[in-house]
Amino acid sequence: MTQRYETGEEITRAFFEAWNAQDLDRLAGLFVEDADFVNVVGLWWTTRRQIRKAHDYGFRKIFQKARVEIVALKSRPLGDDVEVVHTVSTLDGQTDEHGIIAGQRTAVITIVAHRQREGGFRIESCQNTDRVDGADTHLNTGAGFRPASN
Repeated sequence: MTQRYETGEEITRAFFEAWNAQDLDRLAGLFVEDADFVNVVGLWWTTRRQIRKAHDYGFRKIFQKARVEIVALKSRPLGDDVEVVHTVSTLDGQTDEHGIIAGQRTAVITIVAHRQREGGFRIESCQNTDRVDGADTHLNTGAGFRPASN
């Protein structure tokens, strides 16, 4: 990691910038070596290397034309050295397996950032959750999940 990030918010914004640039080295470098990343469908990667590999696949296969934009951001310090950062973001330009551009998605992404001994924050954990308007939960119908609301 060549740049030093002084807050959880700074490194969170850097994550989105690296994602939009599809800069795998920069993106992976924002994470500690044994970081956790849970993606939108619950796949859990537990190392920087796995996180880089998964994003490489995504950028080559389904996110070649995609862009994310932060709509809202809230940082919650948990002392001097740890911050939890929640974002709401939109994703446009994702393609399906036939190259057809899909509709916009909205996500809540949560990042836990920790100040390192050598200084600056790095990402310890990240979780990406799709927001489904009008749904309170998902219902497994046996044929797959569908949004459910009471």
